[in-house]
Amino acid sequence: MSEPQHVLVIGAGIVGVNVGLALQKQGFAVTLADRGEPGQGTSFGNAGAIAATECAPISMPGTLRHVPGWLRDPNGPLSLRLSYLPYLLPWLVRFVAAGRRGRVEKIATELAALLHCAWDDYDPLIRDAKLQDAVFRDGALAVYRSNQGRRAADYSIDLRRRNGVTLTDVSRDQIHEIEPDLAPIFACGVLEEDWGRVLDPFKIVTGLYQLFLDRGGKFQTAEITDFVYRDGRPHAAINRGGDNISFDKVVICCGAWSKHLAARLGNKVPLDTERGYNTTVPYHGVTLNHMVISADDSIVLTPMEMGIRVGGAVELAGLKAAPNYDRAKALFAKGQQVLPGLRDEGGTQWMGFRPSMPDSKPVISSSPRHDNAFFAFGHGHLGLTMAATTGRLLADLVAGNPATLDLTPYRINRF
Repeated sequence: MSEPQHVLVIGAGIVGVNVGLALQKQGFAVTLADRGEPGQGTSFGNAGAIAATECAPISMPGTLRHVPGWLRDPNGPLSLRLSYLPYLLPWLVRFVAAGRRGRVEKIATELAALLHCAWDDYDPLIRDAKLQDAVFRDGALAVYRSNQGRRAADYSIDLRRRNGVTLTDVSRDQIHEIEPDLAPIFACGVLEEDWGRVLDPFKIVTGLYQLFLDRGGKFQTAEITDFVYRDGRPHAAINRGGDNISFDKVVICCGAWSKHLAARLGNKVPLDTERGYNTTVPYHGVTLNHMVISADDSIVLTPMEMGIRVGGAVELAGLKAAPNYDRAKALFAKGQQVLPGLRDEGGTQWMGFRPSMPDSKPVISSSPRHDNAFFAFGHGHLGLTMAATTGRLLADLVAGNPATLDLTPYRINRF
């Protein structure tokens, strides 16, 4: 029998690990390569949501008119470093265009097609990795301080309902029954029943990575900078450390850093990063039963193994600027208004790079230039949520199997 083909997967975050597992299932020999240890990037400290209800894109009708007010508010949901604006403008133009109602309707349907598969694709992997005790499918509670605030979300909620998402309106009294420790400041809410959460996102990615190793996968610490070509096709990755890594096929899925390598393979892609901040604190006697989304504050509170994580919002500043942890402090202060028992003693702050496309859709694509190159990145806020489904779809592409979904909306050259 011939040796299995070797696939190099560049990126060992939650998407890369899931791609590796899915490729193994298709019979490939797989090496993961990353400049850091598996799961140490954005997969380490995210909000821990399996947000299978979130098919509404980030750019929505009316988003643009809110931007000036958000930017004027130092504690608001959006921050932009002006020095980065010239680099960001092409992305911003496409982001605004994606918020037109006709585009939003189509994008939501295309995101929903992926999200509806999330649990079916994750369940066997969670079972095989023995992670059942670390994953909960117990819903999330979005809360609003006024009925007017809830009405402002009508379009987003209706959009998701029309795309098959179950959302249930709850009253002030029902909020108190579900989450008795929340401040009594919320007039109404929405229960998002298909939402899930994990006790520790790093434990999930490392647990799946161990399953990948147990199934014969390999890992190599490497910072890939370029490719070596033979007969016009890439056949090896150039490691900054000096040694090249040969492959039969290659997959680029290194999150916000994928843009450079995609360009080296001949594909310019409008990928940027929405930097997200959070603070995780011990429980200190406060109780939280579900993920809570405070819609008016643009924050999420997640009960985790190590405590309660408070995060959210967006900073547009690229990959090189130093973190501004005042953003984390501002988010945590809002979290204390939502959950008054929160205390900052023993807390830790974190910043991560969400790899974001202007239309909120990931890239799950073969290369239009090279028949042995593939891409899986740009999942934005939904990397943990979509990782297992992305892995399955990408592995089918690599193997040449018929796609179970139309992958045209997620092609790398859609812009």
